[in-house]
Amino acid sequence: MTVKARDLPPSYIRIDKEGVWYYKGAEMFRREIVNLFYQNLHIDESGGYYVKYANDIASVEVEDTAFVVRSVYHTGLAEGGDEKINILLNDDSCEELAPETLRIGRENVLYCAVKEKRFPARFLRASYYQMADYFAQEEGRADFFLALNGQKYYIGDQNSKDRDQVPGGSEDRSSGPG
Repeated sequence: MTVKARDLPPSYIRIDKEGVWYYKGAEMFRREIVNLFYQNLHIDESGGYYVKYANDIASVEVEDTAFVVRSVYHTGLAEGGDEKINILLNDDSCEELAPETLRIGRENVLYCAVKEKRFPARFLRASYYQMADYFAQEEGRADFFLALNGQKYYIGDQNSKDRDQVPGGSEDRSSGPG
């Protein structure tokens, strides 16, 4: 059965752009319930969210993304080839950043894909500033990139169509002339 969130009756469950869950306007503060909802959260092909638990299905109104990145942790060394960035999400999980999914959205908000690239995640302001420490820019180019293990991952811009690099794509310039 294919579920379409927009066809479900309103459940009065909402997630704001900071990743805070609400029910009928009141913040859902019980972590175990919110985490249970996260474990059973789905996104349909049109980007609508819903929670499916046992035989119950409830739509979820999401202001921007259900997942937000709270913190960023850089580990390893480029020289060793084990450099990576781990991100802490608002469901209390930590996972390795998929750098090829980084993109800039409206109002210069940074996003990536999480949960095996099934969901988009918004970087909160603090985690965006943490990531900015790892961004670089080449002379003569307008876009930024993240360098990990000798590979450059250009930050995609969903607002611009004329890029000289595929949005979110990577480019290996670690050897030979550029």
